[in-house]
Amino acid sequence: MGKQIPDIEDFTIIKHIGTGARSRIYMARDELTGQTVALKRAVLEAPEDARIFEQIETEYKVAKQLDHPYLRKCYKLIKRRKLLRTNEILLSMEFFNGQSLEDGPSLSLGDILLVFRMVATGLNAMHQKGFVHCDMKPNNILISKEGMIKIIDLGQSCKLGTIKTRIQGTPDYIAPEQVHRKHLSHRTDIFNFGATMYWALTGKNVPTLIAKKTDIGLSAMQKQKKGFRAPHEIYRQIPREVSQIVMDCVQEDPAKRPANMSEIISRFDVMIREIFGSKLSGSRVANGNNAVNSGKDDD
Repeated sequence: MGKQIPDIEDFTIIKHIGTGARSRIYMARDELTGQTVALKRAVLEAPEDARIFEQIETEYKVAKQLDHPYLRKCYKLIKRRKLLRTNEILLSMEFFNGQSLEDGPSLSLGDILLVFRMVATGLNAMHQKGFVHCDMKPNNILISKEGMIKIIDLGQSCKLGTIKTRIQGTPDYIAPEQVHRKHLSHRTDIFNFGATMYWALTGKNVPTLIAKKTDIGLSAMQKQKKGFRAPHEIYRQIPREVSQIVMDCVQEDPAKRPANMSEIISRFDVMIREIFGSKLSGSRVANGNNAVNSGKDDD
């Protein structure tokens, strides 16, 4: 897909703001409503592009059934046809002025807890409506300068209990049941959530059932490593109770993870009260390594 700003009927493109899987996202003005939106655009250039069309349609259909301040809204889906087939798809979404957790500025330990409490609340709202996000990761959490968040990219979302015919997810955050193509539940999001928080605290990734790319560019399956270190064992300034909730979330067996997001939110409330009443709220997390600066990595 070309990188030049496109001319799109009924929209005035203001600037390019992001690139997704075979799609591009623009800040745009909807000339029919006068609204500033985030406009996702994908163009059919190869057979494999049909898959991103499906994901964009999924994002729209799921988002239209949700209404929560921490979940990005979708306004309209536009399909454009040429030679009897859809060759372009546009998704008009809520514009949110923020950076991803991966690309944003450093956060204090207390702020990380506040951010992830909001994420847990947004995911809980999805679960109550019968949906699983299925792709929670740092890039899918936007944070504004004011400290608000949006969970984005519902393209892999599905109904609770779905069994997918192919593996979908991001290797560094994927749950075992996603790899094994078993039933997906709210506990799938709990694993993705915990793996994301592990990265936010340590700058490292939880070992998953999908290995990193090898030197020859191939991906291989691996058993989840046992005994990888908890966050407080990597950085001693991370409280054990913070470390424990992360490790509980990334249990290989879904039944051993927290029962639901409401339980996680309750545990966060206790930790937040303790953190903001202690000196630990001043610890800083460096965005480059996402490690508590005053901590010592024993690697």
